[in-house]
Amino acid sequence: MSGGLVALLDDVAALARIAAASLDDVAAGAAKAGVKAAGVVIDDAAVTPQYVSGAQPSRELPMIKRIFWGSLRNKLLIILPALLLISAFIPAVIPFILMLGGTYLCYEGAEKVWHKLRGHSEAKAPAVERGPEAEAKVTKGAITTDFILSCEIMVISMNEVAEESLWLRAVILVVVAFAITILVYGAVALIVKMDDIGLHLTTKKSAGSQRLGALLVKGMPAVLATITLVGTVAMLWVGGHIMLQGVYDLGWHLPYDLVHVLESPFAGVPVVGGFLVWLVNTLCSAVLGLVWGLVAMAVLHPLLAVLPFGKKDDGHEEGAVRAAVGGYRPAQPDVDSHS
Repeated sequence: MSGGLVALLDDVAALARIAAASLDDVAAGAAKAGVKAAGVVIDDAAVTPQYVSGAQPSRELPMIKRIFWGSLRNKLLIILPALLLISAFIPAVIPFILMLGGTYLCYEGAEKVWHKLRGHSEAKAPAVERGPEAEAKVTKGAITTDFILSCEIMVISMNEVAEESLWLRAVILVVVAFAITILVYGAVALIVKMDDIGLHLTTKKSAGSQRLGALLVKGMPAVLATITLVGTVAMLWVGGHIMLQGVYDLGWHLPYDLVHVLESPFAGVPVVGGFLVWLVNTLCSAVLGLVWGLVAMAVLHPLLAVLPFGKKDDGHEEGAVRAAVGGYRPAQPDVDSHS
């Protein structure tokens, strides 16, 4: 009897060790996948606040909540099953899907740089008009935009754990979907309400609270500009690295070999050698991303110019693929208001 109990306890302990190892694998896989998708995550967090711009303060969080649940549905009910089926039956397609997403990232990053250098403001989602129908329309557009970004996040994540078993891949991607969606829309909610928090603090009697509130209100434009800058660099870096690795895997080794040549002088530097190698690789990837993005712009801008959603009222190309997919059309001027 005691021997059977000991054997049972041994089995339970063995199962516990297996479960713990599996959880470690999931955590490690999710962390690895999430870090590689960081560029898209930052871009997602930078883009979404535009969709609630102009909304009544009381409607900002409900709109973000609806976009959050729409984003989670996109990842779990559409993108994840599709990627698992592709990885199970036609895994050779994944590198090409990944490179397509990398091209999109390069395009978006290059477009931001191009508009900044030329002094043109980027096309943004329109401010939310009052009324439930307009709010629903803008929310739907934000969820559609999120679908594009979520596809990139999930494909990048899938590629990072492609060697794992199908079920472990599924669990890791579910963890990534929840973690990244909560991270992005938690950050978006904080960003959107930061000025309201600042204004609330300015009404406090404490001089410290008032100073902090004023700092939050005045600092929000700089915070948003910083997020946009970091998002642009991250998109070019991640997109360029995807293309660099993609062409290497397809058999064209020259670009990555050149990067390795540039890295090699820094590899032996004490203490900071690893960081310097990473920095050189990142800079090379960002430059490649910018060049490839400009090529994509040269191809896509003439195409967008002839489509109904491809021009703004001032004649400049809209240039934002996500706005086109989201169904955004620039607002028409109110003729009656000028009469």
